[in-house]
Amino acid sequence: MSELGHHHSHQHHEAASPEETKALLSYMLHHNEHHAGELRDIAAQVALDAARERICRAVDALGESNRLLAEALALLKEGE
Repeated sequence: MSELGHHHSHQHHEAASPEETKALLSYMLHHNEHHAGELRDIAAQVALDAARERICRAVDALGESNRLLAEALALLKEGE
């Protein structure tokens, strides 16, 4: 378990099929959204303005990444 009480494992492998690719992208998108929420909670607890601001910027960047993943997933689903 990590210092923050959150434990998970990451298993990385190549997707063998389009269905697995979509499932993996969906999992990663939701996983990242969960982490973004955790980071927002951390930012709310940080007293140092400069550090809090950078955490918030990181959450924004993660949000952009998630948006792009969601778009890619939607395109793959459209191509079915």
